[in-house]
Amino acid sequence: MLNMTIGHWVARLVHVAAKLRIADLLGKGPRTAADLAKTSGVQATALYRVLRALASVGVFAEGKDGRFKLTPLAATLRTDVPGTLAGWALMSNEPYVWQSWCDVFHGVQTGEVPFLKAHGMGIFEYLEKHPDDLAVFGASMTSLSQAENPAVAAACKFLRHGTLVDVGGGHGSLLAAILSVNPKLQGVLFDQPSVIERAKQDTHVTAKGIAHRCTLETGSFFESVPKGGDAYIMKYILHDWDDTSSLTILKNCRAAMNERGCVLVVDNVIPPGNDPGWGKLLDIQMLVIGGRERTKKEFAALFAEAGLKLTRVMPTKCPLSIVEGVRA
Repeated sequence: MLNMTIGHWVARLVHVAAKLRIADLLGKGPRTAADLAKTSGVQATALYRVLRALASVGVFAEGKDGRFKLTPLAATLRTDVPGTLAGWALMSNEPYVWQSWCDVFHGVQTGEVPFLKAHGMGIFEYLEKHPDDLAVFGASMTSLSQAENPAVAAACKFLRHGTLVDVGGGHGSLLAAILSVNPKLQGVLFDQPSVIERAKQDTHVTAKGIAHRCTLETGSFFESVPKGGDAYIMKYILHDWDDTSSLTILKNCRAAMNERGCVLVVDNVIPPGNDPGWGKLLDIQMLVIGGRERTKKEFAALFAEAGLKLTRVMPTKCPLSIVEGVRA
């Protein structure tokens, strides 16, 4: 329990290490704290104490010669490796995120959204007004997606033909991954105009073998989505919103899709029982910003209200599952 009460201490130290890119600096071999501090422009004594503390929980390791080296855990903070968690480590510990977590007790007391209490606006409005935080947020999503998208794409090999619409698909990394394993599939990347403008400059949907099979469309999924799709996929979309807002998105997808089309919600599906689960903790982050993770039963009820029938929940080789629904 003592260790659990100070979990935020470790999180903050990981944030410092990620911000200083210590894992990158150790990529070519062990170095002393003094050497790392000189390169990073920070105080050597303070950095040594940070690294010593992190080494005590398996992040980095100090040798008898006083030099620190990477451990497998620390290596996940490198920015130049597949599946890096450096972006996530930065975003999840940024000041604006911590400020909203300070109001979790208020949220539990009142039912109000902690992020709104802390900042006076929703998270997406906040990010649009704070481009530096938006850039870190984008990097964090990319950080997670590098590990998750191949697993989701592998589970989507049943999408052999037709058109897949990626609703709120960002820069198109998931859509590109799915198109790459389904060479006869067409894709539509749908998001807000500012996001699509950035997607046009990205490498995902402009890549050879992908670009000619992918169109880009703009709009708000609260108003409508592109018509005529055979499948509508949403990764980390519904979990951002309460049931009322999620219902609007699902109804818009149902109205737009082909008669025999389907929706594919890619989110954590909370399992029953007391076993540990990443989604159970992520659900509290969603509580902080006004969203939620859901159980299979909760997805089924939400789908039914939208005129959809939950047909199956497909696990992937990452914590996410694909929840499929068709017209009821």
